[in-house]
Amino acid sequence: MASILERNKKIKAPKKTREDYAEDALYREVWEEVNNEKTQRFIKKYYRYMIAGALVILIAAVAVQIGVRMHRDARIAAAENYETAVMNADAKALAAIGQNGGDATADLALFQAYMIDGDEAKLEHLAEKGNTRDFRDMARMHVIGLRGDKMTGKEVEKYLHPLDTKSSPYYYVSRLSLAQKYLAEGNRDAADKWLDKIINDPDAPASISAAAATLK
Repeated sequence: MASILERNKKIKAPKKTREDYAEDALYREVWEEVNNEKTQRFIKKYYRYMIAGALVILIAAVAVQIGVRMHRDARIAAAENYETAVMNADAKALAAIGQNGGDATADLALFQAYMIDGDEAKLEHLAEKGNTRDFRDMARMHVIGLRGDKMTGKEVEKYLHPLDTKSSPYYYVSRLSLAQKYLAEGNRDAADKWLDKIINDPDAPASISAAAATLK
C-alpha cells in the first residue's frame, strides 16, 4: 500500500515480487499456527468451565419450559375443578378452592361456598383473608347484615373502618349503613356526622346522597 508521502508525490507503490507474495503467505501461515495454538491452549485450560456453563444454560432452559408447562397445566386443572364444583354446587370443593387459591376466582369460590351452605365462618375468612379488596369488603358488608343488630354503633364503625377509603367499592354504602345503625340506636349526633360526610361529598352517587338527605 502506498505511503502518505508516496500519495502526496503521486508515486505508485512498487508491485510485489514473487518473493514478496511468498513471504506474505509464510507470515499468514505462521500467524494462523500461532492463533490455533493459542486457541487450543485456551480450550484445554477452560474446557471444563465451558462444558459446565453450557450444561447450566441447557438445564435452565429445560427448567423454564417445564415450569411454564406445569403452570399452564395447573391453571387448566384449577379452572376445571372450579367449573365442576360450581356445576355440582359442591360447597366443600368450592371452599377448598377458595382457601387454597390466591386470586379473585378463589374469593368468588369461597363466597359461593358460603351462599350454598350458609357457613358464616367462610364469610369471616373471606372478610379477613380474601385476596381482593372487592370481595373482602363485600364480605364485611354481609357480616354487618347478619350481625349488625347485635353490635353497637361503635362496633360497626370499627368493623367497617377498612372500607372507609374511596379505593373500596363499598365506601359510600358502608357510610350510609353506619349512619343508619347510629339512627337505629338513637345516636342522632353520630348519625348526622356520617350523613353530612355523604351529603357534602360531590363524588357521592346520587342515590346514596338522596338516601342520606332523606335520613337527615
